[in-house]
Amino acid sequence: MDRYVCIHCHFYQPPRENPWLEAVELQDSAFPYHDWNERISAECYAANAFSRSLAGDGRIEKIVNNYSRISFNFGPTLLSWMEEKSPAVYRAILEGDRESRKTFSGHGSALAQGYNHIILPLANARDKATQVRWGIRDFTHRFGRPPEGMWLPETAADVGTLDVLAGEGIRFTILAPRQAAKVRKKGSRDWRDVSNGRIDPTIPYELRLPSGRKICLFFYDGPISQGVAFERLLDNGEFLANRLLGAFSDQRPWPQQLVHIATDGETYGHHHTHGEMALSKALQLLDANPEVRITNYGEHLERFPPTHDVRIFDNSSWSCVHGVERWRSDCGCNSGGRPGWNQEWRRPLREAMDGLRDTIAPLFEGEGRKVFKDPWAAREEYISVILDRSDASIDEFLARHAAGKLTPKQKTRALQLMEIQRQAMLMYTSCGWFFDDLSGIETVQVLQYAGRVIQLSGDIFGDSVEAGFLTRLERAKSNVPEHKDGRALYDKFVKPATVDLHKVAAHYAVSALFENYGERDRIYCYDVERHDIRVRTAGRTKLLLGRARVTSEITRKTAFVTFGVLHLGDHNISGGVRDFRGEEEYETLTREIGDVFKSADLPEAIRTVDKQFGLGTYSLKLLFRDELRKILHIILDQTLSGTEASHREIYNQHASMMRFLSGMDIPLPDPLHASAKVTLNAGLRRAVSAETLDATAIRGLLEEGSTIGIQLVSAGLGFPLQKRIDAIANDFREKPDDLGLLHRFEEAVEMGHDLPFEVLFWGAQNIYFELLQTVYPGFLTKSREGDEQAALWIGLFRSIGKKLSFVVPED
Repeated sequence: MDRYVCIHCHFYQPPRENPWLEAVELQDSAFPYHDWNERISAECYAANAFSRSLAGDGRIEKIVNNYSRISFNFGPTLLSWMEEKSPAVYRAILEGDRESRKTFSGHGSALAQGYNHIILPLANARDKATQVRWGIRDFTHRFGRPPEGMWLPETAADVGTLDVLAGEGIRFTILAPRQAAKVRKKGSRDWRDVSNGRIDPTIPYELRLPSGRKICLFFYDGPISQGVAFERLLDNGEFLANRLLGAFSDQRPWPQQLVHIATDGETYGHHHTHGEMALSKALQLLDANPEVRITNYGEHLERFPPTHDVRIFDNSSWSCVHGVERWRSDCGCNSGGRPGWNQEWRRPLREAMDGLRDTIAPLFEGEGRKVFKDPWAAREEYISVILDRSDASIDEFLARHAAGKLTPKQKTRALQLMEIQRQAMLMYTSCGWFFDDLSGIETVQVLQYAGRVIQLSGDIFGDSVEAGFLTRLERAKSNVPEHKDGRALYDKFVKPATVDLHKVAAHYAVSALFENYGERDRIYCYDVERHDIRVRTAGRTKLLLGRARVTSEITRKTAFVTFGVLHLGDHNISGGVRDFRGEEEYETLTREIGDVFKSADLPEAIRTVDKQFGLGTYSLKLLFRDELRKILHIILDQTLSGTEASHREIYNQHASMMRFLSGMDIPLPDPLHASAKVTLNAGLRRAVSAETLDATAIRGLLEEGSTIGIQLVSAGLGFPLQKRIDAIANDFREKPDDLGLLHRFEEAVEMGHDLPFEVLFWGAQNIYFELLQTVYPGFLTKSREGDEQAALWIGLFRSIGKKLSFVVPED
């Protein structure tokens, strides 16, 4: 067989983590999901891990892991998020690579990637090497093997970058066809021009590097890749399979042909709904075709080493016809949605970042020598701490690299120095330059990384590096008049977002009015150990005083603080934080504020809090976004409960009359209609979100609404109900012999079908298919042997399968 196919998917998301919290905060635009990482994971990463393969009638025949049959890479920062927030998908990705090794002669399909999507040809030599080494270390840590290949962010390449890859043991990478300049057959002296994408993509090529090293290059099929991304090839898996097969030619001078494509992985499911199913179908058709074999790059390279040499265009990429100019100049490449805008801001933004990096480098080196044997060598190894921030991991890292035994303060300083360098690379993430304006969320994100660099530098170096950075940044002009320039954006979006230990303590104090914290709690990447807390109440007013130790889990920096918060009801909160100054002063503070509170003189209590805490006073607005939303819901629930109770009383008193009027086709008077609408919607919302799913109650509310002509608000209800059904399915997976749970599973699925709004059964289907493969055969055997309970189990299980749209096996 001489015809081979490989489909590569580059999976990556712009970083969305708050640099001070190391977490993605709530993003309303991703509703009903928490944030865009979660939403895209559901639509794409999870969808490809559990892709539906359908029968001709549209029912599910099987669920497959696409990662086991394609070539792919994931950004390390994305995998880090996924490991914590979407562990089942994360495990499926790793399992896909393990399965691919069995299929493709021991060669795994996963590729490594430069650590945080920096445009490597634009990085300085030190950052370029660290990005590659961190990417390799991250990959090896996760996939349990060294990578054979590495994806270059935006496929941006130059000879220097490729030499770094080769020097770190990377055998190959993938480039766009227009990045190739010349080719020749090995042994020949005659180079042939293949510019403008004219290279034949069906064979691998070898690039000889000035250092004497060499690396293999695969140039993907441009037209088919373009068709997948932009020409609706994913409307049908047959379209994709036929397009791939059509790329083979008997006219080529070599018998072994590899037709391979590369696109953003998010194309399959996020950009194109159900694109993952088209991919599964195409793979299924290709597998069934005896004339072609699916492969991956590592296997193909082992079987068919390069027969041709290649030269590339330096500073070239796949998403900018001007090479890498999209990430440093106003080259004309943009989204096309704002024809009157320019991207002149790109150059001064990069110059500001370069200036900040180059300013801190000698400071880092000088301070670093006080705690490290070799600060730059320590930076290379810091990835081990990023991957495992436990005390043991940090101690092991410092044992290898510290200049001597460090005090706790020196230990914190050493970690702060490393974090300066990590954030100084994160601030070069390519998305910051890719889009249309300086004020875009991706650019604000990289400015926040720069803000974290500046904050940490101020802690260590004393002299602020901010002034020079802002002077350069001011030269970057926004297309949006209200945003003016980079300095204005920094003042508007970066400075207010800055978090220190006092702000974490303030968050803890304010949220403690509503949360039952323990003696020790984690708030994002901070540890809060409570040393004392005192609460007094007077009607709706509450006073909370206390002290605690707050520690960064990233740098181990610690602060001992005193806090006080006054809640006057609803959203009216006033509080403060200051350094703990000893037990005696703490007792004086708590007594003074407590005495004023006891006197019921609230204006004086507010003034006393302000006097004791000075500039360190805060309100509800300081809370981190997720907790703020949670507490506002608590406050609103308290506020609305009285209103709902009044409407419920009116509804209960007049429900019979409402039914009579509706039965006579007489519209309900507005006051009665309003009370019925509020009451039934509130009841439905509570029933859908309840820990225990009460199908009877939900049906009753829907029937009542229908009877009296009330249109219930269904927006957003399908998502929590889907989670409840998934939870019931998961409970059954844990105890598959429990007929009671099986009945609950069936009832929940049936109810989901009956509702007047869409409920997705995706998670329940995954669990069902797993049990169909693992548990069903055993019960089927028992049923055939005459076990009545097993026969009942089989009947219920098949019934659920039909409701979940599966092709259910019959006797």
